[in-house]
Amino acid sequence: MNEYLVSESRVIAAPAGALFDLLADPSKHAAFDGSGTVRHVRPGAPARLTLGARFGMDMRIGVPYRIANTVVEFEPDQRIGWKHFGGHVWRYLLEPAATADGSPATRVTEQFDWSTSKSRLYIRLSGFPARNRKAIIATLERLDTLATAGS
Repeated sequence: MNEYLVSESRVIAAPAGALFDLLADPSKHAAFDGSGTVRHVRPGAPARLTLGARFGMDMRIGVPYRIANTVVEFEPDQRIGWKHFGGHVWRYLLEPAATADGSPATRVTEQFDWSTSKSRLYIRLSGFPARNRKAIIATLERLDTLATAGS
């Protein structure tokens, strides 16, 4: 595995289309964010992300800040990824899977890809890879809960 890639997966008992709809709606990001840093989508964001779409988020790590993202990967029901000024990419990969009982499901893989980051040394020294792994695991759990609520 690439030393600049933090990646975790979870099988979720929901169709890829429903999961992709959540991921492509920036207003839902705070609901499934496991890091606790995503607060709200900024005004002017599109209702649904597409390749090249730009959207801003209100964030908080100790102090509040704003971040602008651009969608750089987009394959409906399969892949979505965005990056901001730091150059690293947050992506979600969706693949057909099955639950333990054989019911249809989706394997969701979230990745923090910092191979293209403008500040690899800062990311390494700040401990972001380990913290992001914990946040990714929590995000996948929250995404599972959000996607399967009421099922």
